Amino acid sequence: MEARAIAKRVPGSPQKARLVIDLIRGKRVNEARSILLFTKKRAARKILEVLNSAIANAEQKAEEQNVLVDIDELYVKECHVNTGPTKYRAGARRYRPAPRGRVYVERRRCSHITIVVSTEKS
Repeated sequence: MEARAIAKRVPGSPQKARLVIDLIRGKRVNEARSILLFTKKRAARKILEVLNSAIANAEQKAEEQNVLVDIDELYVKECHVNTGPTKYRAGARRYRPAPRGRVYVERRRCSHITIVVSTEKS
């Protein structure tokens, strides 16, 4: 049985979030939780929220289907981070210095985080 959780428009760079996601791919849920709790990256907090949501979705899905699922037996089957929309700070523009006296408009990146938990190890 599989359950999924998706968080869209999470503030933070997808590249930085992928560094954290790579730590938990293929691990058991309890091990992934402990890894995320003790990782000193900002993205780990949001990824932990999405993981907890996927676990809750698995519990609810199992209850609806009258299937017994042990939370300790769940694995992180699939997890990935995609690029979300980029804000160019139109209202309160912020600038970064650029070469040859120019400026770059600051970009605020965001991510879409997807985590799938399953009873079968992938």
